[in-house]
Amino acid sequence: MVANEAPVSYHARIADFPQDQRPRERLREVGARYLSDAELMAILLRTGIKGQNVVALSQQLLAQVGGVSALSDVAFGKLCELKGISEAKACQLLAAVELGRRVADAEPVLRRTISCPQDVVNELGSTLNGLKQEELYVLLLNTKNKVLAKQTVYKGSVNSAAVRVAEVLRPAIRENCPSIVIAHNHPSGDPTPSPEDVAVTRRIRTSAESMDIELLDHVIIGSRGFVSLKERGLGF
Repeated sequence: MVANEAPVSYHARIADFPQDQRPRERLREVGARYLSDAELMAILLRTGIKGQNVVALSQQLLAQVGGVSALSDVAFGKLCELKGISEAKACQLLAAVELGRRVADAEPVLRRTISCPQDVVNELGSTLNGLKQEELYVLLLNTKNKVLAKQTVYKGSVNSAAVRVAEVLRPAIRENCPSIVIAHNHPSGDPTPSPEDVAVTRRIRTSAESMDIELLDHVIIGSRGFVSLKERGLGF
């Protein structure tokens, strides 16, 4: 080797991989859930770039964006700026992320029971995390605290002046639900309740009680965790 010559980085082509190590073949043999994030992404991207196979490209992309959970926050234009990501590949990735979100939202909710704040996060976390503005959801529950439906009742700044209590309670009144849980997100990622959050909770709880509807909890969800106002005794 000539002195000062840069070492050559070599990535085997996918075609050079043994059959049982290629992402598509592995998916077919063992199932998608057993593939790594990079392998699943490689199936979507299909091809790598010169000197870098598609699995290596996928690993690099995941490292650049901060992991698979951060993909939903990456704008189309930003993806296209990354080496090896064409507009077509960016479209494929974002379409897959959105399909995953919709599948999670479409899971049957009748089997789900709300028994603690974590259950609320399991129900709504994928929907609320990553939103750029606040959204307030209401979960309609039956007498066994099973989820009958979930509805968006407000979009914007969740504060005592803006949120109309009647709009929050209308779905429960219409469906004759004995109890509800409300939840909203903090786009900043910090789920710490604000004074406005506490005031909204108190107004909704008081009005719900007058209609024989129990507000079981108000959960605030952020990328850095969640807070149950009921557990903290805020507004309850």
